[in-house]
Amino acid sequence: MHGFSLVELVVFIAIISVGLAGILGVMNFTTRASADPLAQKQALAIAEAYLEEVLAMPFTYCDPDDANAATAQSVSGCATLVEGLGPESGELRGSGTNPYDNVNDYNGLAGVPANIDGTAIGGLGAYQVAVAVAPANLVANTATVPAGTSLRVTVTVTGPNGVTAVLDGYRTRYAPNALP
Repeated sequence: MHGFSLVELVVFIAIISVGLAGILGVMNFTTRASADPLAQKQALAIAEAYLEEVLAMPFTYCDPDDANAATAQSVSGCATLVEGLGPESGELRGSGTNPYDNVNDYNGLAGVPANIDGTAIGGLGAYQVAVAVAPANLVANTATVPAGTSLRVTVTVTGPNGVTAVLDGYRTRYAPNALP
């Protein structure tokens, strides 16, 4: 006799059904989670853009609006405006008249991603950016970088589905500084 008995056929169908259910379950999970890498990449791109913007700013002893900012070799060399953490009075990121002009000004910046002119970037309303700037003590080749001459910049971006990207960068002061 050739062929399958009814019992063998039922067992075969049951085994195939369990296998297909497992495969479909994995495919369902993969499809649901496939947007997460996109959100992670977007959060990382936003964090990189903000970190690059912050680290490209001058890091001087004096506020860049101070007459001696380009030549001061310590805070005592400032004419009137010593640079401190956080924006000076009236400074706003994206302002056409009084924009951020130093790394320190970005400390405490938070909100939805925006262009450098302050306009919100369309489609990124589900993301939030936070920037923290703090003094950092660095050691290079067993030599300690003098206190007050380096900053740690931390950019944190949170997005949909609990996605978070955190980037750190360091900025050292080398004075006197040529200002743009």
